[in-house]
Amino acid sequence: MSEVAEDEVRAGRARYPIALAVGIGGYVLAVIAGMLVLADDFGPALLTPLWIAHGVLLIVLIRRLGASESSTYATLFIVAVSLISVYIADMAREGLTLQQRGEEVTATVVREWRDAAEGRKARDYHYALEGQDGTAVPGPAMKATSDRYDVGQDITVIADPRGELRPQTPGQADPTGEAVGSAAFALAALGSVAWMTWRGSDTARSRDARKRGPGRMRKGYKAVTRNHSTRAE
Repeated sequence: MSEVAEDEVRAGRARYPIALAVGIGGYVLAVIAGMLVLADDFGPALLTPLWIAHGVLLIVLIRRLGASESSTYATLFIVAVSLISVYIADMAREGLTLQQRGEEVTATVVREWRDAAEGRKARDYHYALEGQDGTAVPGPAMKATSDRYDVGQDITVIADPRGELRPQTPGQADPTGEAVGSAAFALAALGSVAWMTWRGSDTARSRDARKRGPGRMRKGYKAVTRNHSTRAE
């Protein structure tokens, strides 16, 4: 094969992984967005098989990048961070929805309880709230990760008039932190795709170098010794 033809083959190999990596990255982002939409209406019974199918397809795609030995671990990492990204984005969506349609009210803590102990699982605190008119604040009980309030304490919360979302304090309802966290995990998934693309390209270069190595050594030997006989000769 001539040097021009070899250069064209190498250029085609260089463009193909980049195009494939861009496609995989777009697919990963599409899955995150799609799972976020489905998470609002469907539970784990439906979403778990979808995540498994996503992981299987992702393994097939990543192996085509060339780094087959690391494809399984990379897929597990991408699926894990994508799942976390969807979970955090769902929290951000809840806070954003509460900010848009919620009403700020002054409520009184009338009851406090904590989750039952379940191994090492974190035990959240729950607070039942009543408005100034004595009626219960709509929605499930307010939740906190630490014991922040006492019974009889007055606090300002944003309540959902429809009663679908938990009341939250204005600081809790701010979705900025969750949005940044979700984007960070999504970028980590894309970074893993980029890393596997580099690994596959590096593996391909090493393989090509091993294939070209003996031929170039023979050419160099012939040029130095001026011995142009064949190997059999």
